Amino acid sequence: MPEKPRFRDVAVNRRAYHDYFIDETLEAGLVLAGTEVKSLRAGRANLREGFVRVDGHEAWLENVHISAYEQGGYTNHEPIRPRKLLLHAEEIASLIGKVKQRGYTLIPIRLYFARNRAKVEIGLGRGKKLYDKRQALAAADAKREMARALRG
Repeated sequence: MPEKPRFRDVAVNRRAYHDYFIDETLEAGLVLAGTEVKSLRAGRANLREGFVRVDGHEAWLENVHISAYEQGGYTNHEPIRPRKLLLHAEEIASLIGKVKQRGYTLIPIRLYFARNRAKVEIGLGRGKKLYDKRQALAAADAKREMARALRG
């Protein structure tokens, strides 16, 4: 019998690696409503405009869109609302110090289920300039051309 995968991706922020240099990643739990969990299990989430705000001793996931659950009724949640992240106090203190450095921000990279718990992978990133993006695209094109030449 094949082994079940331990992680199941719900949403991936592909733009994160295009717009930022990701220096460090961190896993955090999420505080969610019941209809949010059902909507996530259906794969209805978008991380594109999301970011993490550290406020005092708490971290919040902002601007992440989790669609309303279709069978939710009056108990449905707001699609875009701040969601609390579950992190240790030392991790939050470390993030505060790193974010205060010039040019660093916290962005959600992927949203997934690990052992039936919703988790978010957070990246500590520096914003890329336009020429950095062009260099990354040129490197990817060169790599693709080399692979094509080796095959043919």
